[in-house]
Amino acid sequence: MSSPLTVLNEEEQALRELVAKFAKAEIEPLRMTMDEEQQLNPALLPKLFSLGLMGIEIPAEYGGSGSNFFNTIIVVEELSKVDAAVSVLVDVQNTVVNSCIRRYGTAEQKAKYLPWLASEKVGSYALSEADSGSDAFALKCRARPVVDGFVLNGAKLWITNAQQAEVFIVFATVDPKAGHKGITAFLIDRDSPGFSIGKKENKLGIRASSTCELCLDDVKLGHDQVLGNVGKGYKIAIETLNEGRIGIAAQMLGLAEGAMAAALAYSKERQQFGQPIFNFQAVQFLLAEMASRIEAARLLTYNAARLKDQGLPFIKEAAMAKYFTSQVAEWVASESLELFGGYGFSKDYPAEKYYRDAKIGKIYEGTSFMQLQTIAKLL
Repeated sequence: MSSPLTVLNEEEQALRELVAKFAKAEIEPLRMTMDEEQQLNPALLPKLFSLGLMGIEIPAEYGGSGSNFFNTIIVVEELSKVDAAVSVLVDVQNTVVNSCIRRYGTAEQKAKYLPWLASEKVGSYALSEADSGSDAFALKCRARPVVDGFVLNGAKLWITNAQQAEVFIVFATVDPKAGHKGITAFLIDRDSPGFSIGKKENKLGIRASSTCELCLDDVKLGHDQVLGNVGKGYKIAIETLNEGRIGIAAQMLGLAEGAMAAALAYSKERQQFGQPIFNFQAVQFLLAEMASRIEAARLLTYNAARLKDQGLPFIKEAAMAKYFTSQVAEWVASESLELFGGYGFSKDYPAEKYYRDAKIGKIYEGTSFMQLQTIAKLL
């Protein structure tokens, strides 16, 4: 019997089926080529927008789907079953960029950016720097106040969606002496003078997802490009990343499901000693263990998402979901690859890609150690 947490209503189930069908038809045929070329196929972007997958929680008045956070999690999970690189693009757009602007943007900022983000423009979130990873607020990017605004200088690293993005949320320090209270978030358009996209990283996994450096050289911004209030960047980043972690959990959940599904199907096709390898108890037990861990990961992820939608405390649950699901994804992807034998080590099957893609789950939007620290503090 299914848990109430994992039972979907008609709307949620219809969305799951829609996204699953889209991913199978439109993403899967491009998956390995995109991975090898380290590029998202540009034909996918307008399709993601036309399905409403890039503005899931953006209100209908701004052209969005007007849906809820849980439906965002379903979308991310389903896309990740096929390709985690595509799912992270959609995840960051919805759970981080759109969420930031919906919550902290002025009426003018919402009117300008939300219709774009719902219909045609990709967004990006720029917090990390060379010396600012887990210590996320040791920022060296500076925003110098001038008469009519700010001038930004510095660099950002590991910025997801940077290659495709046209709207960037960039965090910089206005007053270094104020510590985290000096951090401020800014909205920057791609074509702003002095703003440029730097080196694109050559990554182990999620290779079709762009991860780039951002360069800011005397970028002049007006007061109307401050997101939230001056000095409130720390609060904005913390609150946004708390829900973003549930998105990463959904991504890792979908990846684990996709890896296991591929291994299960192969185990019923692969013949050894005159019978499918699925007939051997060792294989059955391994698949049963995968299914059990995946179900536990699903419960944690869905629980955190449901709590968030209900306006209940969810920070500890989000950290648990992100921590545990990334552990499960790495393990399932590894064991699934082994069930493919030598083929698992080749690119003839998707097992090796699931394995490579899984590793990032323990690292971005808060390492596993940071999740454990958060959980411990809230016990």
